[in-house]
Amino acid sequence: MGVLDTTAVPVVPLGPSDLPEVLELLGGDPVSHVFVASRVHSSGLSAGRMGGEMWGYRESGRLVSLCYAGANLVPVATTSAAALAFADRAGRRGRRCSSILGPADAVLTMWDRLRWSWGEAREVRSRQPLLAIGEEPAVSPDPLVRRVRPDEVERLLPASVAMFTEEVGVSPVGSDGGAYYRARVTDLVTAGRAFARFEDGQVVFKAEIGAVTPDACQVQGVWIRPERRGQGLCAGGMAAVVEHAQRDVAPVVTLYVNDYNIAARSAYRKVGFHEVGTFATVLF
Repeated sequence: MGVLDTTAVPVVPLGPSDLPEVLELLGGDPVSHVFVASRVHSSGLSAGRMGGEMWGYRESGRLVSLCYAGANLVPVATTSAAALAFADRAGRRGRRCSSILGPADAVLTMWDRLRWSWGEAREVRSRQPLLAIGEEPAVSPDPLVRRVRPDEVERLLPASVAMFTEEVGVSPVGSDGGAYYRARVTDLVTAGRAFARFEDGQVVFKAEIGAVTPDACQVQGVWIRPERRGQGLCAGGMAAVVEHAQRDVAPVVTLYVNDYNIAARSAYRKVGFHEVGTFATVLF
């Protein structure tokens, strides 16, 4: 059998031997690429530890674009040609992901190609501002927002389920009775990356730090108890999370938000987040 000529095959699966090249590409925009970069840093591109595959797109043998294919399909530094090539590869193997997410241009280009073979999506969120903060928060952190302790997982879990259901549109409690989702929440708590404000034993504000690299981290799961919304909890709570993150996790904190969530966007602006890009998400 002859040696594979990667100059003739634009999309190739990547592995540990490609790590230096992949890290160099990811380093071009550590904020936008933090989700995929966190998987790469923690796995060394070992598919078994990464939870999916990493596809590379080469031009004249040089790696120019990436796509993480796991529970989510996530394009990285993707040119128009690469987006179409990644979509074709995903289309041939059939849908295995629950969403396509990442930079809007690449996601929407891929979806335009895939929708004819994958069928309609449950929802397409075509504009989600990507925000970042690398300075101290512009508002005072809420002193009552703190790390969630391991013995408080059961108190945090109802808020986490409510947030997921509200944000994604389906409950994370599946046929396993929620065991997998509980394990994910527990992992974040154990790692010291879940934060909340408790009142009378109930969560009134919460957020977690999900993806982490040496350069940046991404906040996820921001939620305020419905009856406490509009009372200013978000800005102070997020300032506390940013302060913890910048001190203990990574110097730049990022997140993306639905463009129609005016209240959240206003609160993030008060904290000092600024827009650095636009994401999109296709949900199945």
